Amino acid sequence: MNISYEKAAEVLGKTAQLQVLVYLLNCSEEGEYQTGIAKANNLSHSSVSRVVEPLLREGVIIEKRLGKIIRIFQINLDSEIAQKTREYFEAVFSE
Repeated sequence: MNISYEKAAEVLGKTAQLQVLVYLLNCSEEGEYQTGIAKANNLSHSSVSRVVEPLLREGVIIEKRLGKIIRIFQINLDSEIAQKTREYFEAVFSE
């Protein structure tokens, strides 16, 4: 099931954090490189870094590091917040 950022943004407002969250919800099992997130959403690396920090802090997403520089982010499937967010977004904002 694909969650529409456009539908979510109509209700919740257009923000980089929402854009990244929806993107990661749509590719949760694989995760995504920081560069891939930035390119797919027309955001800078610094914007992605800034918006993922609260999501990491709350455990909604997890980070995997490959070496010192490469960061991969994915939805934390063990997080109740992430599970409830996914359920809500799929129910309300699916395409």
